[in-house]
Amino acid sequence: MLPCNSTGSEDLLGNSSDAGLENVEQVLVPILDVLILVLGVGGHAVVMVILCGRRRCRVGCTGQSPQSSMTGTGTDVLLLALSAADLLLLSMLPFHTAAIAMQWWPFGDVMCRLVSFMGSACSSASAFTLAALAVSRYLTVVRPARAFGLLSPRRVSIAAALLWVPACCLATPQLVFRIVATPRRTSDGLACFAFWSHRDQLIYGLFHFLAAFLLPLVTIAVAYGSIYWFLWGRQHAGGAPQVERYQSRVTQTSAMLVLAFTLCWLPSYGLTLALLSDNSSGATGASPRYGPFSVFARFMATSSTVMNPILYVLMSQKFRQDLLKLFGRRQRDSVAVAMTAA
Repeated sequence: MLPCNSTGSEDLLGNSSDAGLENVEQVLVPILDVLILVLGVGGHAVVMVILCGRRRCRVGCTGQSPQSSMTGTGTDVLLLALSAADLLLLSMLPFHTAAIAMQWWPFGDVMCRLVSFMGSACSSASAFTLAALAVSRYLTVVRPARAFGLLSPRRVSIAAALLWVPACCLATPQLVFRIVATPRRTSDGLACFAFWSHRDQLIYGLFHFLAAFLLPLVTIAVAYGSIYWFLWGRQHAGGAPQVERYQSRVTQTSAMLVLAFTLCWLPSYGLTLALLSDNSSGATGASPRYGPFSVFARFMATSSTVMNPILYVLMSQKFRQDLLKLFGRRQRDSVAVAMTAA
């Protein structure tokens, strides 16, 4: 859930904000957002091309065991869904960037509601998809026989689509109650914020935190804890070393995705809950009262959309190989086109 802009010249306590910080935000935030947008869109585009290429290869290639094909494709479907959610979240970023640079919300009431809804839904869908990825890894490693029947591409695709149902339900209040209005403690500028009473805002903020962050995190922790306990037991029991090493590397990659998600979103959720706990709050977005931390929390939340492609490259040898093949093939195609034109 991207922080909403707060455009007032006073903080939540009614004190004058630091004009220097606002000037820094107006310059620094757009620069960082453009960098995140370029890296995020480019990175996820490459990820989706590679994952779709894997899927086409599994459909057309032979020589793979049914279980290998099925489990790999099921995992790839969830990774595709994760990239799709991140790309949708990135598509909302320019609206927030413009609002922060201009220090007011220029896009009207409809876009205020829609951007808030999409930001909340995409962040929730990412958390739910990561939880589903952890559960699929648990089934693949600990209960492979059951995974063979459950993790078919069709079933995983349906499950990935259904995850958007609770995500959209959690985001619906953003669509219904968001408005564009002048904040209470300032007479200039318009902000996009919720008009609920403070109690209702606090209840919704806590519920969103529990449902879209803490619950998926607990599910993920239990799943990966069970995986590591299982692999530890198999190692001491003398299981197949190569299979265990492979499963361990895949599990470590998935665990790093979850750790990055947690570290990126925790400051934003913490700031949101801190703002909601203030009875004098007139908006739900980042406030100058929190100074540089509000800028840091927002940067961490937006950078979460860039982390996944980077982790794929750093943690997965197979992904690095696919990446080299992709760019090697594109380079050969460019040379062939140039020779044909000559």
